[in-house]
Amino acid sequence: MRRTDPGAHRGEGHEDHGPVRYGPPLPGDGLPVLPELSAVLAAAADRAGPQPVGGAPALLEAACGYWTRRGLSCVPDQVAAGPGAPALLLALTAALAGDGADVLVPRPCAAWWAPYARLLGRPVYHVPTPAESGGVPDPYALLETVRRIRAEGGDPRLLVLSVADDPTATVAPPELLHETVEAATAEGLHLVSDETWRDTLHAPHETVLLSPAEMRPEDVTVVTDLAGALLPAGWPAAVTRFPGTDTGRRLHARVLDILTALDARVAAPVAAAAGYALDEPAPVTERRAATVRLHARVAAAAHAAVVAAGALARPPQTGRHLYADLAPLREPLAARGVGDAQDLEDLLTARLGMPAPGGHRFGDDLGALRVRLATGPLLGGTDEERTESLGSPAPLELPHLRDALASLRSAFDDLRDDARRWETPR
Repeated sequence: MRRTDPGAHRGEGHEDHGPVRYGPPLPGDGLPVLPELSAVLAAAADRAGPQPVGGAPALLEAACGYWTRRGLSCVPDQVAAGPGAPALLLALTAALAGDGADVLVPRPCAAWWAPYARLLGRPVYHVPTPAESGGVPDPYALLETVRRIRAEGGDPRLLVLSVADDPTATVAPPELLHETVEAATAEGLHLVSDETWRDTLHAPHETVLLSPAEMRPEDVTVVTDLAGALLPAGWPAAVTRFPGTDTGRRLHARVLDILTALDARVAAPVAAAAGYALDEPAPVTERRAATVRLHARVAAAAHAAVVAAGALARPPQTGRHLYADLAPLREPLAARGVGDAQDLEDLLTARLGMPAPGGHRFGDDLGALRVRLATGPLLGGTDEERTESLGSPAPLELPHLRDALASLRSAFDDLRDDARRWETPR
């Protein structure tokens, strides 16, 4: 059983590598802000008064509309807003597991999940995911982990998961999700479903995405960071949907207490932009669709480059990233001084000229040669180039994007060529 200890995000033997508080942010879309969003934010810039903790009525109504259109009906009393999903997850973790309970997460998982449990002094147990997808633990591994925690005197109470996943960019199939949700709820776990990336499916008509809240609405709280598909990452806003039960109402009240203690409010101009985006007017939906198409094309090209070099990677299905395993290239990487994920992060960040966080940032073993690659930095070096990428019917043929992908291919091809030199002649 694998537990994350305080400081476990820093590899042993790497105490001098980078800042202690390093945490890779959500992969940004790399694009200029939608003008209609900027106009809404600017129009609200003179609102000097603080927003209510948990969100003003207009924002909560907009969130309810957003979820109702996705089959998760709710009323404003079931919803809370906060300045980004991390603040909401901290409040939820404190409410659900702050009194001595244990937290479970998939391995790998979003880089920001485990630190909030550690901040509260709670151990975090990583549960393996199946080969076909990340974000949702294998149900049998989950049951075994719960059994072992209890045998050791622990109290597992909270499972955080994501159907559309960061870092693996995969979407868990409904049958796996159903088995895991049934196993978790049978063991009395409350689920927090991070659905930040649910609106970024690369093939929305071919990929089936179900929310755990559709399966067990009384046992699941949903969190969505609007930086996933609706707002720029620098405008922090997120919403959470609680179960419509007595337990859900008590959890909602407790989360509002914690947000009040933290004074965690959405800034008024950002709240105005968030409400506008959650209403999903045509400019927002059209930009979102165009952004998803662009990143899907770039992610597919990046995936092809990585796999052609001999690395392993699941085909990206969502988001603006992919997750690569360079274990087949371990020998040539060792010749370059790369022995673990931190070394790999250092090498690829320098070689690619963009952040390439290692898998240890996401709860994977330090010794595993895994890395998350984002597609946003490949879209261009200026707003003009990025805008051109967004509007082009053939973005991969644009010189700046073609050059960026060529640089990525070159970096991985160099490793492939090194690997061939390491092969024993036959």
